[in-house]
Amino acid sequence: MTALPETDHAASLSRLPAVMDDLLATIERETELVRAGRLTEAAALSGQKTELSQLYMAIAQRLKNGDTGGAQWAAADIEALRRQHDLFQALLQVNLTVLATAHAVSEGIMRGVHDELARKAAPSTYGASGRPSAPPPSAAQPLTVSRVL
Repeated sequence: MTALPETDHAASLSRLPAVMDDLLATIERETELVRAGRLTEAAALSGQKTELSQLYMAIAQRLKNGDTGGAQWAAADIEALRRQHDLFQALLQVNLTVLATAHAVSEGIMRGVHDELARKAAPSTYGASGRPSAPPPSAAQPLTVSRVL
């Protein structure tokens, strides 16, 4: 799926429910994969998700501008689109929450690894109170991550 053709507006607008269904399925799949920890597979969906999102936005912008190309929308069709859009918003919120959680967890892991490496790299000394002192900030070294396994 790519950009909408400038001519057949009615046909492109009639694709909105199908585009939304595809986008919903992609977002649901991404959410499932991230929850399962299969981040590489989830990342592979980004191109499809971007393409569907762009198409959805192009069609939505046409509707917003009132550019229906003569297409007649029945009240039932409009209500079905509203319900589908509400479902889309709910699923997107869940997706964003799952992605934010995965990001926070991975960042926490990386900070923990970095702190442990810095602790091990710093000399063990004791302060005036007789307790071990924290490593100085200068003991911290950059952490390099290889994405190739």
